[in-house]
Amino acid sequence: MSPYEILWQPFAEFAFMRHALIGCLALALGCAPIGLFLVLRRMSLVGDAMSHAILPGAAIAFILYGLSLTAMSIGGLIAGLVVVLAAGLVTRATQLKEDASFAAFYLVSLASGVLLVSKWGSNVDLMHILFGTVLAVDATALTFLASVATITLVVLAVLYRALVVESFDPEFLQSMGGKGALAHFAFLILVVLNLVAGFQALGTLMAVGLMMLPAASARLWAKELPAMLAIALAIALMAGYAGLLISYHGDLPSGPSIILTAGLAYFASLAFGTRGGLIRRWLGREHLEA
Repeated sequence: MSPYEILWQPFAEFAFMRHALIGCLALALGCAPIGLFLVLRRMSLVGDAMSHAILPGAAIAFILYGLSLTAMSIGGLIAGLVVVLAAGLVTRATQLKEDASFAAFYLVSLASGVLLVSKWGSNVDLMHILFGTVLAVDATALTFLASVATITLVVLAVLYRALVVESFDPEFLQSMGGKGALAHFAFLILVVLNLVAGFQALGTLMAVGLMMLPAASARLWAKELPAMLAIALAIALMAGYAGLLISYHGDLPSGPSIILTAGLAYFASLAFGTRGGLIRRWLGREHLEA
């Protein structure tokens, strides 16, 4: 096979592959920066919890309207926002930390969603919700993905300074009169939006993968935040493109192929990364740069 047949022919010949590629690119634009801020704020597991929290809303919409991506996205968005608000209220009203609140609501949400789909759906329907089908992304879904990516980039640009300061020194932001709580809540809404967008393509269990794996990888390559953002975005874009090609040529599920490609990038970063990679540590070269 020629390089063209391997690297581009599937996208040139099949519209569903082009739609899937565009969807992955749009998803990467929103998920990569969100994931990096989650890593910087030590909220990586919150992203995973929120990816499960949208399940009951999507399940209820599925029971009422069938496999309608629009209805399921709206249901997932509502469920995610409810969990964000409820966890925030519990954190402020009790001694529980935010991660514990999210974990509790995530477990209840996940169990409720699986129970609803198992009772009123089928195993095939449950697999569709949990693991997604990026090759079935249509024009409506692409519009939604592009809209979420645009909203995410605009809001992050507006709140960039506040989010950076809060990520490293939230007490300083509060002492300077910064609206840290507002920025934090807006950020959590963006997390929910991007997970709902990812749910359309990759399913609830894998939507967080494209958000967190590129971000974790970027931390192993760069020190400055702009460089980390660029690397996380590049890895997310590469994972979407390469994962689709692997799934096409290998006759494999597309969603897991994309996430495993991002996983390979993470393990490569873990081994060869210039900011804490294992090989660099073993060679004993890090202290020379101090």
